Amino acid sequence: MREKDVALGWRSQEGIETLSAAASSEILRLGVAGLGVASTLFLPGVESYAGARVVAAADPRASAREAFAKKYGGRAHESVAALCADPDVDVIWIATPNQLHCAHAVMAAEHGKHVVCTKPMALSVEECERMCDAADRAGVKLLCGQTYSMSPDIQAMWKIARSGELGRLISINTWLSTDWLLKPRVDEEIDESLGGGVVFRHSPHLIDTIRLLGGGRLRSLRAHVGRWMRERPCPGDFSVFMEFEDGTPAMIAYNGYGYFDTSELTWGVGNRMYSDEERVRVRRALRGGGVDNNVAKEGMRFGAAASDATSAGSGHNTKAGSRAEIGWFGVTVASFERGDIRQGPNGILVYDDDGCREVPVFGGRGTGMLEMKEMREAVFEGKPIVHDGRWAMATLEVGAAMVVSSRERREVMLEKQCGLAE
Repeated sequence: MREKDVALGWRSQEGIETLSAAASSEILRLGVAGLGVASTLFLPGVESYAGARVVAAADPRASAREAFAKKYGGRAHESVAALCADPDVDVIWIATPNQLHCAHAVMAAEHGKHVVCTKPMALSVEECERMCDAADRAGVKLLCGQTYSMSPDIQAMWKIARSGELGRLISINTWLSTDWLLKPRVDEEIDESLGGGVVFRHSPHLIDTIRLLGGGRLRSLRAHVGRWMRERPCPGDFSVFMEFEDGTPAMIAYNGYGYFDTSELTWGVGNRMYSDEERVRVRRALRGGGVDNNVAKEGMRFGAAASDATSAGSGHNTKAGSRAEIGWFGVTVASFERGDIRQGPNGILVYDDDGCREVPVFGGRGTGMLEMKEMREAVFEGKPIVHDGRWAMATLEVGAAMVVSSRERREVMLEKQCGLAE
């Protein structure tokens, strides 16, 4: 049966992933390190997957621990060290600040825990290598995710690309304009030395998507990274041209300053937090020093109720009524010898010699569910992890190379790229 004749279901249409009776006893017990904003994005997906159960967490904030214990009935630790020592935890999801990912992942591995790490994997390729080595020594699995490549529309594009029905891939182009710099940002989010700015925090979504669609092995890149918002002195835009080892080109154009938004071109579906009117108000407040970012950020974390437009929402908005309830990261077009594919309002649009058709995509954003599904199948069934530590290290290498390329105004060759695990 051809791919175009099949509706692509990311989850069951009821929204819950089910397991066979034989597998129902093989449940991964998850501990969450860090109950910040990131946890609010992946925990709903974890809850929807029958193969995992949330049993513990760690966070320095008493309010977050209390909210976690009330919601999940699990143990809430004050430190990641205590979570790592919890004997009832099989997997630890690292969702602490970026600069702590390496130390916490190594600690978890040394305690015999499998690890899921939120993007970006770490702050440098060297840190990524330490994480991979620690997992190898301990004989545990390391998976890095919470990227947009795990969304149902990108997974559907990947399936069509792999089917070969459109022939050889000839290019990938991604365009995202959003309001990243207008959202509440605490100091570590805009400090490049701590993994702040859009290159560390947003580009992994787009790089991972391009690497997935293209098979993973990029050869080189040439990039420009901009820092143009005085109130947020960190990378806020970038343009990058990449080339795969087989010569296939890929490009990303990204702008996070919150003026034009690519959701205007995608049926209102996009990764925007504010309406146009709210963007004007928030920008004026930022320039006038009228935004308390710490208070606004706290309103977005686990267990907190957002009180106004400055602190509301996760930034993954979607058009009401769309079948794939996801927050697109701009427009991604993959071109092949005999056609193109891109996201559509209810699935994937395929343009070929017969015209244009839409392949339906069911289900919500895959974050949380896919990571736990991959991890469970790796632990209990011996299947390879697609988004493993080496894969995430290659994605981070691209982001780091973008900064070097921009600063030195030259092409940068890549050395840590890898293909997909099969």
